Parts: sequence; structure tokens; C-alpha cells
Amino acid sequence: MFCNLCPRNCNADRSKNVGYCKMTDTLKVSRAALHFWEEPCISGENGSGTVFFSGCNMGCVYCQNQDISHQGFGREITVERLAEIFIELQNKKAHNINLVTPTHFVPQIVQATEKSRKNGLSIPVVYNTSGYEKVENIERLKGTVDVFLPDFKYISSTTAQKYSFCADYPDAAKQAIAAMVKQTGPCVFDDDGIIRKGVIVRVLVLPGHTDEAKQIIEYLYSTYGDDIFISIMSQYTPCTNLEKYPEINRKLTWKEYDDVVDFAAELGVENGFVQEGESASESFIPPFNLEGV
Repeated sequence: MFCNLCPRNCNADRSKNVGYCKMTDTLKVSRAALHFWEEPCISGENGSGTVFFSGCNMGCVYCQNQDISHQGFGREITVERLAEIFIELQNKKAHNINLVTPTHFVPQIVQATEKSRKNGLSIPVVYNTSGYEKVENIERLKGTVDVFLPDFKYISSTTAQKYSFCADYPDAAKQAIAAMVKQTGPCVFDDDGIIRKGVIVRVLVLPGHTDEAKQIIEYLYSTYGDDIFISIMSQYTPCTNLEKYPEINRKLTWKEYDDVVDFAAELGVENGFVQEGESASESFIPPFNLEGV
């Protein structure tokens, strides 16, 4: 089967070779463990049962997880093993199953979720994605995913091409998020404040790009209002070799971040999340050591 799961349309035969994502069609996972640094409604008190998949269809120059996204670190596993991992995380009292960078493994994820639900999986499944998705891929997840957690990285094609080599990102993300909202409807939370279904869109504020972050927030709020939550993220950390991109080779300043948060508040955004304290630190990057795999 030739792979065109994502907008790259690389048409690779992943049964024999790797695609743009640097992965074959065999599942590869670098970590499966409780994670406590997501939005409060996802991590809760017990943690989110987070599965980090190897490979990525984006390849952002500033990626914090390059060991797994660019270099492909991880362990190959079967669909059956992934289904077992879901149950193991539920047994650890995870509030949900959190699939990180899952786009290129959607068919296998659908199979694994079906198997694990037959074996008692009852917690929500969260699809944690860059937002660079095809509508068809999102539609494949109907009945599998309860919560979508996409990034909206860029609203400018120029910025998208410069940092992630995908000028079509803004259009792809808009269409994908629309499909996600259509699929889940407005956000629903349980009595403990844990999200059960819905869409939370993440906006990572890049240094020197506050105007673009504001444009993204304005688009999201004018399009979806209170049907979605918007998570404004300050955790950008220049962990990689960015000499060719000096404008983003620094941490975000609190003045920049506060400017974006104030804009959202003035716009009327109430359903949202902000980050406080030392967000721009490597504490948000877990050790990719094959735990739980």
C-alpha cells in the first residue's frame, strides 16, 4: 500500500521503505507512561497515559523531540502489543490514552484501540497531533478518538514553509480542525474536570511571532467560539541547532507571551488554558527511554 495518510502525499510503499515521516508501516514507540505536563483537564491528578510514537510528518526545525521525531528512536511493536499498552496505562489509573504524533500510524491505532476496547478499555482516547492532517485521516478515527488535541502552528504559508517545509499547512490545519469539531462537538468534562470529548487547539507562541499567534487565536475564536478550548503555550525551547534561524534561536520572553494572552482575553476568549512559571524548560520533555514499551 502506498502511503498518502498525511498532506505530504509522499506515496511511499511503507511495507518496504520509509515515508516522509521516516517510518515503515510497523508501529514504533519510544515511551508509554503517565505524563503530568499536559493541560489540567488531560493530565488531572493521575496523569495522562501518553504513548510517544517515533517519526513525524512535520519535521519542524525547532522540534524538542528530535531524538524520536527526526532520528526515529524507538522500539518496533505489534498492533497487539499496542493494545496491551493501552490496557496497562488504564490499569495505572491514567485519565486517558494520549497518542502523541500518531498521524502516520492511524490504521494501526484504529486496530489496536478496537482490540483494547474488547478487553476493557473504557477511558477516553486523545489524538495529540501537529494539525498537519488530511480530513480523510480524521474521518478514519470516528469511533476511535474522543478528544482531539491539535496544534495550530502557522497561519502564514511563508512561516510554515520556512520552519516546517509545508506551505500548505494553514489550509490543511483549518480543514482538519473543522473535521475534528464536526466529529466531537463541543467539549464535555466529567465531574472531576477531566475532558471526555471535544477539541483543544494548542497555539505555541514562537519568539518574534506574536502577531501570527494572535491571528491564529482570532481565527479560532471567530470560527468556533466557545465550542473549543484554546491552549496558549509558552514552552518553546531552542533545543536544536538553529544557527540558520537566529530569530527563533532564543526563548520566548514573558512580555511576548503576556501580550498574546492579553489579546486573547480582550477578544473574549474564556475557554482556554495558559502556562505559568518556568514553562520554557526541558521539564516538558520526558526521557525517551522505552519505558512501558
